[in-house]
Amino acid sequence: MNAEAKVNNKVLLSGKIYTKPKLSHELYGEGFYEFILEVPRLSEQKDYIPVTISERLMGIDSLTVGKNVSFYGQFRSFNKMVGDKSKLMLNVFVKDFAEFDPDEGANPNVAELTGYVCKPPIYRTTPFNREICDMLIAVNRAYDKSDYIPCIAWGRNARYARNFEVGQCISIAGRIQSREYHKKLDDGTTEVRTAYELSINKIFTDEDNGDPFASGSVPEGEPHAFGASFHHTEAQGSKERPHIGETLGSEERPHVEETSVEERPNTEETAMGESAAASQSIKSED
Repeated sequence: MNAEAKVNNKVLLSGKIYTKPKLSHELYGEGFYEFILEVPRLSEQKDYIPVTISERLMGIDSLTVGKNVSFYGQFRSFNKMVGDKSKLMLNVFVKDFAEFDPDEGANPNVAELTGYVCKPPIYRTTPFNREICDMLIAVNRAYDKSDYIPCIAWGRNARYARNFEVGQCISIAGRIQSREYHKKLDDGTTEVRTAYELSINKIFTDEDNGDPFASGSVPEGEPHAFGASFHHTEAQGSKERPHIGETLGSEERPHVEETSVEERPNTEETAMGESAAASQSIKSED
């Protein structure tokens, strides 16, 4: 695994197990289980995030519904055939368990990604004049794989992101959020579905001067995730862009017109209000 693979996709989650873990698949005799983690927001709302964990990391019998857990991981994607269509699925893959004390005011949902813009950003304003920009980011992974992560920026970040070009390398910090939307089906009926995305509160490009994430948010003795990513990427030869034209699946992102503004659980004010705590640094993998 190269240096970038350790720092370009980092997640810290802390929450309550919401569903019973069930076997997802096996690989070389190792079982991987899926469950939903209930993660509180600073606004007292909750996100329900799909999680995948190896049976060897922690005994599955100990992962009971209602138990509080904290872990480090990566925000990943994979294609799944649903009927005759390929759908982009998202989850958090657990790498290690973490110590987390909610009484200390730490943010329970932190994500830091470095990747490449792989579709033209979609910028718009809501009826309440809030600015939103949707992006799809390709994040390199070990073994020549890439994860495709839907992201949403707000306010000034949305205005900044709308000018990004396809193939441009960016680093982002924020939180993983879940939201429901209404999907219109071929027979005219609608179905409630859940979308997952990274809600951005900080953006940094490798063309910027300085590091906006270095303002005292990094615990002493730990490398800064974004700084390490940009400082070591080129040396490791890992800045090779993923194949942007790769098939992503026809339903990787709900169309803008399918999702009403009222259905979005996040607002510009909420996103900006959480930005200070969300910049908390994440422990590097061993």
